[in-house]
Amino acid sequence: MAALAVAGRGRVTVVTKGALDDGCSRWAQGGIAAAVASDDTPELHLADTLAAGRGLCDEAAVRVLVEEGPRRIRDLVEWGVSFDTQDGALLLGREAAHTRSRILHARGDGTGLEIESSLIRRLRATGARLLERHLVTRLLTDGAGRCLGVEVCDADTGATRRLLAGAVVLASGGAGRLWRHTTNPESATGDGVALAFEAGAECASMEFVQFHPTALALEGAPRFLISEAVRGEGARVLNARGERFLLDADPRGELAPRDTVSQAIWRELQRSGADRVYLDCTDLADRAAVRFPTIHRTCMSFGIDIAHDLVPIAPAAHYLIGGVRTDLSGATSVEGLYACGEVASSGVHGANRLASNSLLESVVFARRAAEAALRLRAEAPPPRASAVVEDPSGARPASRLRPARAAVLADRLRDAMWDGAGLVRDARGLGAARDLAGAIRVECDTDASPAAAGLRARALTADLICTSALAREESRGSHLRDDFPDSGDEWLGIWVTDRNRGLRFDSNARTHQH
Repeated sequence: MAALAVAGRGRVTVVTKGALDDGCSRWAQGGIAAAVASDDTPELHLADTLAAGRGLCDEAAVRVLVEEGPRRIRDLVEWGVSFDTQDGALLLGREAAHTRSRILHARGDGTGLEIESSLIRRLRATGARLLERHLVTRLLTDGAGRCLGVEVCDADTGATRRLLAGAVVLASGGAGRLWRHTTNPESATGDGVALAFEAGAECASMEFVQFHPTALALEGAPRFLISEAVRGEGARVLNARGERFLLDADPRGELAPRDTVSQAIWRELQRSGADRVYLDCTDLADRAAVRFPTIHRTCMSFGIDIAHDLVPIAPAAHYLIGGVRTDLSGATSVEGLYACGEVASSGVHGANRLASNSLLESVVFARRAAEAALRLRAEAPPPRASAVVEDPSGARPASRLRPARAAVLADRLRDAMWDGAGLVRDARGLGAARDLAGAIRVECDTDASPAAAGLRARALTADLICTSALAREESRGSHLRDDFPDSGDEWLGIWVTDRNRGLRFDSNARTHQH
């Protein structure tokens, strides 16, 4: 979205460490939230988002999101995105914690795929330079700390080169692959957060990681996402005894906010000693395959017919709410560096993201970041290679970390993050995960290989998550501390960290107490 907003008005290069369609967006099933119905308003969408955010949303950012959202939906339609309709009218779904039906969807449960495919087709037609399978190893900065471009490594040849730019927009996604069980694809390892932090950018709210309550929990199967929209259509969560236990946690039951549902499922698993509960979609009957074709097809491949069988589910790491701190224009604390989407901490999600606001955040703030980057490019002199400050660690010796060793360390980190920084946390587990992340960073620091660079980024992002989670000694939203189960007004602020000033609590952050 950011590249398309710039195309035709400036030279654009899109760099991705995998294929252009890698990442989480293509797997987004539920849809994209926007107040487009006759009985809905941006004010209602604002209220729902603030309520889900548990007092930590930036109300100004949320207002931008909900007021500009309908216009960005029109952009998507004009650019070829085909949302599902009936008799010429948009089909709108309902998801947890929304008080209106405002979820636009496409291909049934293939909304992310439809949006991403349409935007990629349009982007390829613009003639923008696309560098696939190129890993960004660091952001280039000058002596004043301004971002001047990126250093990339070609995954196929190993060649390294620099790309200078008037502005850099990070749109690199989240970090779900830092946990053992996740709905995220392989590429979601938190690279962007680590790159920005090492360049001096502020990161914020890193303790808030959303665990999706309903991921497929079947031996030998990936933790495939079972969309929240399934519950919005009437599916129920049952324990092994066939009981709807979610009603004990919240009168909204299956339509309670994600943090409430995930934590209620975790408590039921702890009580019963089971490793799964069940999603009962049988009331949807034949509608299940039509409304949710991807989910139906995937479950059928594992012998489960969602129209007739109970679907085994359990929570899994899903979405990084924190990230690189940005303002309303997507600007970070480093001049020339912008961020949007899951890599950014824009303030719209607070302590718990409202379902289907993620795609909306991406399209709204990507456009804003692109426009701000264009203004900066027009005003600032072009970057010069001689202005780049050399990274002292750039003179690392040749690779000593074998790929097999890197894989072992990545697995150990995933286990430590799941056990210590998962859905329910305490100081001991968080400390153990942070210690392992620190040890991995030390081991990778004398290595120049792409494998080491990727692992170092994982470990740094994990370190930031654990450090912030240790500092927030309360439970709020998606951050559940077993050793600090209560919350209080003294925690109505955000933890911010950067390489130069360390971790600090910003109680003056523009947050909304609901």
